[in-house]
Amino acid sequence: MTSRQLGIVYGLLAAAIWGGMYVVSDVVLQVIPPFTLLTIRLLLGILVLALILIARRPAGLPKNVPSLLAVGFLGFGVSVGLQFVGTDLSTAVNGALITSAAPAFILIFAALLLREQMTMRRVLAVALASVGVLLIVDLTKVDLSSDLFLGNAALVGAALTWGLYSVLVRRVSETTDTLMVTLIAFCGGLLLTIPLALIELQSRPIGTIDVPVVLGILYLGVVSTAGAMWFWNRAFALVDAGTASLTFFAQPLVGALLGALLLGQSLTGAAVIGGLLIAAGVLLAMRRA
Repeated sequence: MTSRQLGIVYGLLAAAIWGGMYVVSDVVLQVIPPFTLLTIRLLLGILVLALILIARRPAGLPKNVPSLLAVGFLGFGVSVGLQFVGTDLSTAVNGALITSAAPAFILIFAALLLREQMTMRRVLAVALASVGVLLIVDLTKVDLSSDLFLGNAALVGAALTWGLYSVLVRRVSETTDTLMVTLIAFCGGLLLTIPLALIELQSRPIGTIDVPVVLGILYLGVVSTAGAMWFWNRAFALVDAGTASLTFFAQPLVGALLGALLLGQSLTGAAVIGGLLIAAGVLLAMRRA
């Protein structure tokens, strides 16, 4: 397997994990408020990656620590924070639809910051996958009314900042190991999530912690944070940002499949066609010009 193919696999793994994350998050968020949960996720991610890094005996901290902290502040603080706020003030369906614009933003930022060519092939790949998302998401439940304006605006901001974060990760990964990038970026995210969690807990205290909640926290921290975030960052280290961005579209597809398998939701013909279009978009982007 070439590094390019491996990068695509890493991106798909990250998106697949995030696609299944929402089933677990729905349970845990009933007990732990969002910014507190995000802080716990980042702390667990730091612990896991730090243990791996210690076992590898790194030479020391890289010289670009401030840049890595800033990238993490943007990605894990601002972007994920906006996604939480947006989903809270809007709807889950709106969130799935609006945040699917992230690959388009990645494509734009990659052209502006990394000088990657915005070829017709890449634009068509994003367009195909975007149509696939529209078929998977139940558009009859999308609400773009003025009552949800703030929530929808936050979701747009989340997609925009995630696109910028992903491109910046590719830039910093040129000189720094992906594991170190991810670990320090998590620390950058904490600079925003810890203060917000402290404010949040004053009005939304933590509920009763039982075994399912503990298992959910461990999954979210170890698998969907430490694991998936490393996969995502590694994908952008190995593959050009325009191509790696397409793997993001696996997220709603996996979410729909798990909804059918675990929650008894119906998997419509439109969703199947949408999945095929997403796959076609990813395969088109993987082809070299």
